Amino acid sequence: MQFRDIPGHHRLKKLLIQSIQQGHIPHAQLFNGATGSANMAMALAMAQFVQCEAATEEDSCGKCFSCHKHKKLIHPDLHFVFPIAKTAEVGAKPTSQDFMNHWRPFLTSHPYPSLSDWLEEIQAENKQANIPVEESRQVIRMLSLKSYESQYKILVLWLPEMMKGPAANALLKVLEEPPAFTLFLLVGEDEKKLITTIRSRVQMIQIPAFTDSEVSTYLQHTLMLSGEQAKDVAYLADGNLHLALKLAQNPDDSSFVFFRDWMREVYMKNITGLVARADEFSGLKKESQKLTIEYGINLLREVLLWHSQSTGILRQSGEQLKFVQGLSKTLKPSVIELFFKLLNEALIHLERNANMKITFLDISLKIIPLMHTQ
Repeated sequence: MQFRDIPGHHRLKKLLIQSIQQGHIPHAQLFNGATGSANMAMALAMAQFVQCEAATEEDSCGKCFSCHKHKKLIHPDLHFVFPIAKTAEVGAKPTSQDFMNHWRPFLTSHPYPSLSDWLEEIQAENKQANIPVEESRQVIRMLSLKSYESQYKILVLWLPEMMKGPAANALLKVLEEPPAFTLFLLVGEDEKKLITTIRSRVQMIQIPAFTDSEVSTYLQHTLMLSGEQAKDVAYLADGNLHLALKLAQNPDDSSFVFFRDWMREVYMKNITGLVARADEFSGLKKESQKLTIEYGINLLREVLLWHSQSTGILRQSGEQLKFVQGLSKTLKPSVIELFFKLLNEALIHLERNANMKITFLDISLKIIPLMHTQ
């Protein structure tokens, strides 16, 4: 991964490169950003730049032996730790090394990864993933060895907030007394879940979400989408490039159609139709369920903007804009606030593996009187 491959974030890239060129590289950094942000991509680009044999003033060269190994994620001085779970393929007390045959192709094709997709990759969708204490012990042994080819040994640790207490404490000892020429690049999504002592020993690098324009341009250049298609996908992804790529590669996604038809059935008080809609919703993959709910939240935001006459910052267009205009006549601002709450609660239930058929039908029945409030 090179810095030039990451859309936007020009100022942050420049600061990272300058810190390396000036020899002011903190031994432990936390790239913190939401799912689909550039947190992992930035860590990978920095690792490649540090170990590049012919780096320029703006990026790694992309041509030397080190860069070629980074492209395949097989550099001997580049190590990874990530959440894992027991699977049929791997037995008791697994570590990240047991999953490297899955991890390398997964990360190569998902440089903006999500935990749900990773667990699906290793067939552990319904299992609780974590970073066990055995992982930290292996890291200590691994980093105690001399580097093979590069001056620096680099450890990329994905989702450190998923370390159990003993694992976090073991890692803390290494952070306090790091081996010479060792870099820890932590890639997290919620720094508040890290223990305070680890947060105090890393340099925080906050990674913002991508803008709609950055996502749209990236999709047009990478997947050759039309401007209109890319714009629609960028709106739905809301800064999440991982989600944008999934949506762009699945043009049959129908979140808008599903949400539109759902609202029509609620307005008409069509209980039979709502029960069937709940069956359909529960049959979707978890990622699609989350997408539909998040789409509803984003669309309600547009309805609020229409109510406030802030049409200049509306992100919808075409048929979806017409739907926003129509829904604004039915939903008052006070009702939208309650609707927001219901959808956000549904996201929490989804993450906790609740029965989504019951959850969806419950929301539908609660929305009916709200939609008919005068």
